[in-house]
Amino acid sequence: MSELQRFLFDGAPVRGALVRLTEDWRALLQRREQTGGYVAPVTALLGEMTAAAVLLHTNIKFAGALVLQILGDGPVKVAVAEVQPDLAFRATASVVGEVAPDAPLADMVNVLGQGRCAITLDPRQQQPGLKPYQGVVPLIDDHGQRLPTLAAMLEHYMHRSEQLDTRLVLAADERVAAGLLIQRMPTSGQGNLAGTAAGRGRADETDGDEDFRRIAWLAASLKREELLNLQGDAILHRLFWQERLLRLVPQGAAVVPHFACTCSRERVASMLRGLGVQEVEAILAEQGEVDVACEFCGQRYRFDPVDAARLFLEPAQQGPGSQRLH
Repeated sequence: MSELQRFLFDGAPVRGALVRLTEDWRALLQRREQTGGYVAPVTALLGEMTAAAVLLHTNIKFAGALVLQILGDGPVKVAVAEVQPDLAFRATASVVGEVAPDAPLADMVNVLGQGRCAITLDPRQQQPGLKPYQGVVPLIDDHGQRLPTLAAMLEHYMHRSEQLDTRLVLAADERVAAGLLIQRMPTSGQGNLAGTAAGRGRADETDGDEDFRRIAWLAASLKREELLNLQGDAILHRLFWQERLLRLVPQGAAVVPHFACTCSRERVASMLRGLGVQEVEAILAEQGEVDVACEFCGQRYRFDPVDAARLFLEPAQQGPGSQRLH
């Protein structure tokens, strides 16, 4: 079963989160196999992105979706991981060229150094005049060098766009998508940890920097194989057995990351109406039916000529058979 743990370090302005996606991650990949699936490097990239998106969403109080997106200039043109407030996740990638079985990240998305990373916060209920927040950074460091890993990209993003010192360790394969996040917190102002820090006298910013560097160094010692194969408690004990962790217990029903897609036959029908009668009729003439596969989960929606005709009828004209669209 997938797991998510959030915690604070007693006496230090540092917070952390650990996620391991198992059955639900495999369910996402199995759905994608209906449309061909992904090669191993793309699977690993999407798994790391999904784990990272879950970790980032857990650290914000936001009633909406967090969308992590990489816009590449290599064979992987777009890779997207989306997480909803209830930690329902989905992910997809658009691959337009050959990806070698051992392809590093830069060769997939940042061949020319023109790739970009974007994080979007999309409110569930948008107020008039309120637009989704989006931050975008290039996939190169301050010296113009290509960043080698997704973790390095996101650490760079958080430092450049959010001014938050962050350490990420990510790993994924066809079985597990997992990640560990360590983040520096302010010691004064809103959201400070002064109450916790007072016990050890760590109120000044210099000490906080030292705490973060020590804890980040411990986190960086986590090996990929350990992150993929050990349970969460074993990982935290292995890394931080000399630290005192304050576990953050969710209020009410526990929220566990899980795979879910928001696609539906009704949404696909609405999309086909947007294409217009002529475009849909052209597809029917060529293929005999309209066959649409969700880019995120691989679910297929088929519309025969009768179904397609009903799309463009007024509700009063559709008759009882119109319920097939819902």
